[in-house]
Amino acid sequence: MTPTPNSPASLPDWIRPQAIPELVLFTPRQFYDDRGYFMETARASWFTDYGIELPSPFVQDNLSKSSKGVIRGLHYQIGASAQGKFVGVAKGTITDVAVDIRKESPTFGHVVQATLSAENGHMLWIPPGFAHGFSVHSDEALVQYKCTAYYHASAERGIHPLDETLAIDWGIDEDVDEPLISPKDLDLPRFDDLPAEALF
Repeated sequence: MTPTPNSPASLPDWIRPQAIPELVLFTPRQFYDDRGYFMETARASWFTDYGIELPSPFVQDNLSKSSKGVIRGLHYQIGASAQGKFVGVAKGTITDVAVDIRKESPTFGHVVQATLSAENGHMLWIPPGFAHGFSVHSDEALVQYKCTAYYHASAERGIHPLDETLAIDWGIDEDVDEPLISPKDLDLPRFDDLPAEALF
């Protein structure tokens, strides 16, 4: 089981455990002036100082550009390549989604969602043991995320984003005829069809 952070009472108000407490929402301070703003998007002490355990240091940074109505996910990696992800948005607005795929977890199969945007500055920590995806609500979104393990195609697994059991509300806007999902993601298995070796 992934260690949980310190109790909410001992955390600053910009670090908030979610309904599944291993998932943690950060809101780093944004420093504004006439030029724009500056913010730190990652700092090791955010985790170490507040008892949020990283399985390993971040080793890979990813940047994804997507248009309105796109759904990406649900993705994860297994085995030694299991990834923790620290997700933020440099431009636009998304609904970020994490699904608990830890077999022995009391919240197995539960879904947590968070609105991340360049404006609100929210960032979501998703430890190994969760599938991850997001949907885009702005005309364009730049999603950046740090990973604790390298991408390995052989370790990649996923869940169909429109799975009936999970019934995720992706919040697709009314002016979008239908979400844009890659053929690869549409070919992912349903949650109830995941083999035991594809779970944590």
